[in-house]
Amino acid sequence: MKNSEFFEAAQAIAAEKGVPVEAIYDAIAKSIVTSVKRDYGDRDIVFCEIKPEKNTLRTYVAKRVVETVEDPIEEVSLEDAQKKKKRIKIGDTLEIEIPTKDVSRIAAVKGKHLLRQNIGDAEQERKRIELQDKNREIATAKVIRVDRDTKDALIEIGRVVERLPRSEQIPNDDFEEGDYIKVYISDIKEGTKGPKAMVSRTHPSFVRRLLELEVPEIVDGTVEIKSIAREAGSRSKVAVYSADENVDPVGACIGQKGIRINHIVDTLGGEKLDVINYDDDPANYVAAALAPASVISVEVLSEDEKSCRVTVPNNQLSLAIGNKGQNARLAARLTGWKIDIKPEYEEPVINLDD
Repeated sequence: MKNSEFFEAAQAIAAEKGVPVEAIYDAIAKSIVTSVKRDYGDRDIVFCEIKPEKNTLRTYVAKRVVETVEDPIEEVSLEDAQKKKKRIKIGDTLEIEIPTKDVSRIAAVKGKHLLRQNIGDAEQERKRIELQDKNREIATAKVIRVDRDTKDALIEIGRVVERLPRSEQIPNDDFEEGDYIKVYISDIKEGTKGPKAMVSRTHPSFVRRLLELEVPEIVDGTVEIKSIAREAGSRSKVAVYSADENVDPVGACIGQKGIRINHIVDTLGGEKLDVINYDDDPANYVAAALAPASVISVEVLSEDEKSCRVTVPNNQLSLAIGNKGQNARLAARLTGWKIDIKPEYEEPVINLDD
């Protein structure tokens, strides 16, 4: 293969694998060095020099110049060295180029597996860098395939393909091939086949990042998200705060005519989203967290145990508790307080025997 053909092939491989061409050159150089140095006792005296700007690929063995050669693998006599480089002296290192045909012969026999391995390493490194840029962020993904049985989705994030398990999908998600969806990358883990992204649409931070996308006041720090509690697909509660008295943090998140919050709800497939004011006063905070229910009073029972009793109007009791206790459960998770809810007054017991 001519050098020009070699460099064209390297560029084609780089484009196919989605890695920088420099990574392909590095993989090739490593493969050649590893293969060739086996003919030199596996000693680290072989190096490969690739210069794409000059269309050159050369391999050398570096030998120490000595008076009397005791180790022919690593040493060369002064007499032989001076035949190649007149002014060289004892103690210098002579770089001897290995003929291309010898390199090709050795690499052809021993280097194919190494080359595949080194290119694979370059692919993994590219994937690692690409994923790290998206770690703990929202990414737009394309649905490639949905498993008919498990409903797991194979998705493409940039040039990275990952699996979105059904357990990490919102309950009412129903994807089809070709759909574009937003996902949250919660973590990057090293697997046996390289880095793997943990992808989710149910993670509480998915809501946090969606709010940051829609609400500039959160990004610039004017509004702060204090806490999030979520039951994906059903309801989320978010506590927000602003140190600026002129800013309404809840209003900022909702947006004019609800435009900001509606965009988020649409992305979440209709999941309800309660945005409430954070308050340092636990009574006020708990009362706000039980929205949309109205609260008459909050009695702190124990600050150490963070427990309180909430009184609500009788007609608000079921709303405060929520379907299967969801509203009370999310309020407790949001605030970190144990919440006991009771009606304003007990309903009279009617004894039909009287």
